[in-house]
Amino acid sequence: MDRAPGLSVRLKLTFSYAGFLMIAGAVLLGAFAVFLDGYRERAQDAGEIVIAPSGTELLRDFAPAAVGAIVFLLVFGFAGGWILAGRMLAPLTRITDATRTAARGSLSHRIELEGHQDEFRELADAFDGMLGRLEAHVAEQQRFAANVSHELRTPLAITQTLLDVARNDPNRESSELDERLRVVNARAIDLTEALLLLSRTDQRSFARDEVDLSLIAEEATEALLPLAEKHGIAIETSGDITLATGSHALLLQLTTNLLHNAIVHNLPERGTVRIRTAAGPEDAVLVVENTGHKLSPHVVATLTEPFQRGTERIRSDHAGVGLGLAIAKSITQAHGGTLSLSPRAEGGLRVAVRLPATDRQVS
Repeated sequence: MDRAPGLSVRLKLTFSYAGFLMIAGAVLLGAFAVFLDGYRERAQDAGEIVIAPSGTELLRDFAPAAVGAIVFLLVFGFAGGWILAGRMLAPLTRITDATRTAARGSLSHRIELEGHQDEFRELADAFDGMLGRLEAHVAEQQRFAANVSHELRTPLAITQTLLDVARNDPNRESSELDERLRVVNARAIDLTEALLLLSRTDQRSFARDEVDLSLIAEEATEALLPLAEKHGIAIETSGDITLATGSHALLLQLTTNLLHNAIVHNLPERGTVRIRTAAGPEDAVLVVENTGHKLSPHVVATLTEPFQRGTERIRSDHAGVGLGLAIAKSITQAHGGTLSLSPRAEGGLRVAVRLPATDRQVS
């Protein structure tokens, strides 16, 4: 939700402390002045000799000191209020930082707020407990997906072997059913491998090296060039050396998925795919754009969900298993980056991947 900028809670508390202290000081000084004036009048009524200034003299002598005292209280209130508010809100800052860390996909982080029990520590402990349960649930889902993928590999491989044997049998006439079975089985194998890769990237357990995204883009383009030529799609590549830190195999898979998606979901003829890389001051950028039908922002927002292709973009051949963009997003997040999708005004999709730049590139 977009909100208008406003004052921070710390600054609001500072104003509250300073304002309260200044008002309390002003009331105290005013009460003191009234007390002196009342005491002088009561003493005069009693016939006592009181050496005290008149009301005008009292105001003249007392006003500068009162103003100075109020200004001192205001400055002291601001300084003290700022320090006290910072100390009071320090646990809340840690909770906020932990929330942002969890939102980026790191569920292993814990606040572990020290000190005696109070409202902030109750909130921190509850948040740590929620993160623990969420991490355990996600880990269970990843293990389930990995185990299912492993279990499906063997029967699918056996089925593929039997179909190949039947197709190569000279004494048996091949039929349309055989070919359809081979296509369905190959699709199931692709789905299994995609699920296994998705579970592995979510675990973020892979070696990291310095890689050049421009070379990875060229490698992916060369591999998918026959598919692009088959569909009449022109691929344009551009970009300088773009260094990032990560797994070459996973980043190649990411780029291949984005490029395959851009080729398959394109115009029926004379479509274009543009892939470029750029080295920024703090990040390495990979952008893949393609022509195609116009997409609504609502459809684009759901394309990174598993098995979500978008009915406006589906094709009958080489459509994949609906995990290409989901895997690309998972690989990006595993590398500490961000993946953003946006519809092009003239039709098609723009996908931008931003990864942290290497130290050598930043310098």
